[in-house]
Amino acid sequence: MSVTLTDQDKLTLRTAAWGAVSLLAAAGATGSPHKIATHGSLALASATGLVGHVLTKAPKGASLKSKTVAELADHVLPALTAAMGLLKQQDPAEADNFRGTVLVAVEAATRAHKGEPGPVLAEMTRKITAALDAA
Repeated sequence: MSVTLTDQDKLTLRTAAWGAVSLLAAAGATGSPHKIATHGSLALASATGLVGHVLTKAPKGASLKSKTVAELADHVLPALTAAMGLLKQQDPAEADNFRGTVLVAVEAATRAHKGEPGPVLAEMTRKITAALDAA
């Protein structure tokens, strides 16, 4: 199956994936947001397939900088759902690839903390997973 993504579709995928890592870094600000962002970003950069080609670039044209975690979540969580929806319509295998890629990035980011992720990171992970599954 051939997938045709518009520039807007690619921006949605990038905003969703890179935004998920940004959300975790913002939510883990009491720990080490830099380590969270680095580990999550490395996981995104390791993606393969169409998703890997799209995620090689960070999103330009969509700001992932917000004054609050809530403001960032209002932007990123719907983008995760939209990204899954558009990929499911065109190629369910790429939708699975995207979901898996984001979840690996989330896991890599949360493992940046020593020990288990605290309740804040665990809750943000739940919200990201729910947004991915909402499509």
